[in-house]
Amino acid sequence: MGTSSSASTPERRAAAILAVVERIPRGRVTTYGSVAARAGLPRQARLVGKVLASLPPRSGVPWQRVVAAGGRIAFPEGSPSRTRQVRLLRAEGIDAARGRVDLKRHGWGAPDGGDLDRWLWSREGE
Repeated sequence: MGTSSSASTPERRAAAILAVVERIPRGRVTTYGSVAARAGLPRQARLVGKVLASLPPRSGVPWQRVVAAGGRIAFPEGSPSRTRQVRLLRAEGIDAARGRVDLKRHGWGAPDGGDLDRWLWSREGE
């Protein structure tokens, strides 16, 4: 018995991920895991990274607004990609100079502005 899913092909999964990333407001960030969950692809944070890494230069997709768990910049320290992401975030009023973004202050998704993953998982037992 097969199931029909709007995210059943690689192209549809990529489109779902990009649709979420494009909705992240300026001045806000979210995590790879949160993007995956919102795209209907729970536990596929790595796929989010692969899709964003495949974007052509100047795609217009605000990839810089996606960070690793805990607000960490995923690129290695000193890499051109990390430098670019920090610069782009700074232009939006987000401090990431130390390699992290304050999710409580700049997070998108959870009601308090914090990290959606943390908010969802902390609701266990309600």
